[in-house]
Amino acid sequence: MSNRFFITGTGTGIGKTVVSAILAEASGADYWKPVQAGFEEGTDSEWVSGIIFNKKTCVHKEAYKLKLAASPHLAAREENMVVDLDNIVSQIPSSDNLIIEGAGGLMAPLNETEFVVDLIRMMKVKVIIVSKNELGSINHSLLTASVCKQYNLDVAGWVFNGNYMNYEEEIVKWSGIPRLASIRHSPNIDRSFVAGEAVRLRKEFNLFS
Repeated sequence: MSNRFFITGTGTGIGKTVVSAILAEASGADYWKPVQAGFEEGTDSEWVSGIIFNKKTCVHKEAYKLKLAASPHLAAREENMVVDLDNIVSQIPSSDNLIIEGAGGLMAPLNETEFVVDLIRMMKVKVIIVSKNELGSINHSLLTASVCKQYNLDVAGWVFNGNYMNYEEEIVKWSGIPRLASIRHSPNIDRSFVAGEAVRLRKEFNLFS
């Protein structure tokens, strides 16, 4: 049976790519970011490919690779393109175990009428929400949880990133969504950090059990 998890978050820049890499390293699952917006400093797929150690994970090619670092609908418009969700769904890798990283948060627009949350519903996959421990994270997290409930998404749980303050218990209690794991803060996100967090997470839970 295929196990596919969509990694979303409470916003942009909260650690989805780092969490995706750690989960892939811990489980040996494949990685796919279907929509990449902005690649002047390299793509997220390239970063993940270069930071994991295991020999099982395959990093799959993006369905859309857009130049502008902006909301996908704007980045596509700059190139006279439209992000087609049916096209993305048709390219889902057939991997038994797959980590899919989303762009931005649930309500990030992919085109003029459809959002990341619509793509998740079409894919029919489980969701993992990344919440960064920072000022404002309770509000952002509960809003994200509310959208998940509104759209009847199958949410596996939270992964908390960083340690600004310990908001985890409150977010779990008020959202009704369980905690899967917490990623420690590090000023240097390198191969050693990803490998170490992967070992720690592997002891806590098996994502693909």
